[in-house]
Amino acid sequence: MEHRKRQESQWFLEEVVPHEADLRAWLHARFPIVDDVDDVVQEAYSRMLRAYASGPIVNPRAFLFVTARNISLNRIRHSRYEEPAGAKSIDPLSVIDETVIPSETAAISEEVQLLICAIQQLPKRCRQILTLRKIYGYSQREVAQKLGISVHTVEAQGSIALRKCTQYFQRMGYTTKRNR
Repeated sequence: MEHRKRQESQWFLEEVVPHEADLRAWLHARFPIVDDVDDVVQEAYSRMLRAYASGPIVNPRAFLFVTARNISLNRIRHSRYEEPAGAKSIDPLSVIDETVIPSETAAISEEVQLLICAIQQLPKRCRQILTLRKIYGYSQREVAQKLGISVHTVEAQGSIALRKCTQYFQRMGYTTKRNR
């Protein structure tokens, strides 16, 4: 137990802390509306340590940036602010940002890796159904025909797959729409 704690501390100091200055600068530039960057950073650290406790993190920097981004977006969504009279409400997620920031590219890559890991951990039938339905866009009837099973089985196994993926994301420190 003591060895694990030392290993975790060493990993955190070597792989995570060196990115703090870049993360803070990025958060200030990307999310100026978020008042307390310190809280975002601390919550991101907490989520990273929980995720690390359940398994290795392939790219700690990307994971840190994605986690901090998600926390910031959640805070923005939940913040209450007054709009000036006559101002139009704009969904911040609908604004297209054409600048490509390497940390964001890495963050997206980390999210894709997380999704792949979640799908790989599903039972075989759930994995097949989820892949055919959500990635290849087949209808329930088409999946049922392709796999030689009933539409009801496709529906039930698809629900199980989504629930298991959601649980995986929660274990990794990501929140879902239902939990926001």
